[in-house]
Amino acid sequence: MGRPPKPRRGAAGCLAMVCPHATMNAHQLRAFVAVVEAGSFTRAAAHLGIAQPTVTNRIKALEQDLGAPLLERLLTGVRTTDAGRELLPYAREIVALTERATEAVRTRGEPHGRVNVGSVESLTSYRLLPLIEYLYIRYPQVQVSVRSSDRSNAIDGVRDGVLDCAFFIDVRRADDDLNTKVLCCEPLALVVGPDHPLLRTSGLTLLDLQKTTLIRCDNAAGYHARFEDVLGRPGRHTRGRVLDLDSIDATKRSVAHGMGMSLLPAVAVAKELADGSLCQLLWQTPFQTYTQVAWRRSLIQDPALVTVVTAAAKIVREQLE
Repeated sequence: MGRPPKPRRGAAGCLAMVCPHATMNAHQLRAFVAVVEAGSFTRAAAHLGIAQPTVTNRIKALEQDLGAPLLERLLTGVRTTDAGRELLPYAREIVALTERATEAVRTRGEPHGRVNVGSVESLTSYRLLPLIEYLYIRYPQVQVSVRSSDRSNAIDGVRDGVLDCAFFIDVRRADDDLNTKVLCCEPLALVVGPDHPLLRTSGLTLLDLQKTTLIRCDNAAGYHARFEDVLGRPGRHTRGRVLDLDSIDATKRSVAHGMGMSLLPAVAVAKELADGSLCQLLWQTPFQTYTQVAWRRSLIQDPALVTVVTAAAKIVREQLE
């Protein structure tokens, strides 16, 4: 007996291994993705601009073709089965590739289309705005949609096909199923208000930091997880309060008013450090962080995504020169 075929990379190859005789088509997969994202057959039909029975028939044909139910019908909507959850990221990629192929023919290979980007707020405000302006001027057919998200949510979104790429700040990490690119070293600054008692503390110790209120934005960003590891989890040591805010401006104002300390990218507090409204503590993080971008590995790279990643490297490099 011969050996079973090795799995091929990419959405089409993975699905071929699951069901080698599948005759699914992009219309069926598009209907499946629409139902999952809309949460109902009715809303999916409205989104696709077709009749609800057509959506239902396409889902049924897809389930019959794959030999497995993909959706559970509930009173509150629909839920994916285990098979549906396995199919979803591949279905999203195939639908996206189909749309890209169609647009590539129409636009003769020029970068085009929508790129969904995940990013923490500090990067969006201080690294990505020049990138968005650059793309707006140079590539009018490329549309960039930026969603605020922490590292873990953004990476999961990339893996699931909800996001095309994610920008984040963390130590260097490699993912087997994602491409990652380091854009620059991203120093962090531990800052307090100009009247904070820690500024008058000689020989600042870890215990001093543990007792101080920590104010965070980019709450679940990778660098915060590293900082928590340094400080020690609440309950293990004496720890001050932790305030989670969803705005970098609110965080900086709170720190400036003496409410506590905050660990932020140095680029995000450069102006405040220069004008004296914030002060940096003489404490260095025992880990090095980098601004990075991650995107899915694929047999066919989306020209618009390649344009965004290439432009990001260029813009960040120019910022540092």
